[in-house]
Amino acid sequence: MDPDPRPNDHPEVASGGVGVLLVNLGTPDAPTPGAVRRYLAEFLSDPRVIEIPAIAWKPILHGIILRTRPARSAHAYAQVWTDEGSPLAAITAAQARKLQDLLGEGIRVDWAMRYGNPSIPAKLAALMEAGCERLLVVPLYPQYSAATTASVVDKLGETLRAMRWQPALRTLPPYYGDDTYIDALETDVVRQLEALDFTPEVLLLSFHGMPERTLHLGDPYHCHCRKTARLLGEKLGARLPQMRIETSFQSRFGRARWLEPATETVLEREGKAGTRRLAVAAPGFSADCIETLEELAIRGRDVFEAAGGEHFAVLSCLNDSSVGMAMLQALVSRELSGW
Repeated sequence: MDPDPRPNDHPEVASGGVGVLLVNLGTPDAPTPGAVRRYLAEFLSDPRVIEIPAIAWKPILHGIILRTRPARSAHAYAQVWTDEGSPLAAITAAQARKLQDLLGEGIRVDWAMRYGNPSIPAKLAALMEAGCERLLVVPLYPQYSAATTASVVDKLGETLRAMRWQPALRTLPPYYGDDTYIDALETDVVRQLEALDFTPEVLLLSFHGMPERTLHLGDPYHCHCRKTARLLGEKLGARLPQMRIETSFQSRFGRARWLEPATETVLEREGKAGTRRLAVAAPGFSADCIETLEELAIRGRDVFEAAGGEHFAVLSCLNDSSVGMAMLQALVSRELSGW
């Protein structure tokens, strides 16, 4: 006897599947002031990102920032935009495609952005529609911060509240000190350094900055960055003992005190101190984006060369490289255990 008799007109419902959703920060839809304004309005309205009471922040955001910053940011985006669109979106999409190939047909892989498109709600709905009742969400941030990882979880919760049929959910933990991640960074950084047409005196590990007050409020981000830098530095130091390794924080915004030392300050200091050959790696970014391709590779070069530097290179992020994808597959497969 059929244990689950259904009426002949019962609709077909996909169920029982397992999905993986890669999530990165976000990007405007186009390198135009209007698109950047929409993106920044969403990004800078997140209370996880701007921890200022809304009554004080909104007049600043709408009265000043969204009137002045979009044009400048659009110019920066235009310098790195590709035929496939935003580098961050194109690379994240490629990571999802390659992870799908690595995991096989038994797992459905997709990607989303925390801000902008494709959105987390849209992709979560699509995965549920495809029958993914178990879902691993992968925030592509190696180091945990409330402004990044926690904001993804916030958006998941907001989305789930509107869903009658919810999936079982797991999230990938931060992997700032995971051997798989550190080993992948070491392999990829050494490969790129050896391919340069000069030998760097200094390797600068540049992480995205955060206001210093977040550290004092209990955010572990600074400690996670420092641990990544220490573990990677120990491995690189053993293989490239002639190269000095420094750590810095980029992308300062506003007047508040941020994590230090600032990347631009270090680049200027090194150039003035006589460093002529310098390379930069950004191990906190899982994919190249405006912060690496424009802020570091273009503006960073200008700062270093204006201070006397001569040879400068910004190394690519792990992106969808073979070593980067092997790392991602290992981390994801571990978290999918039992599903």
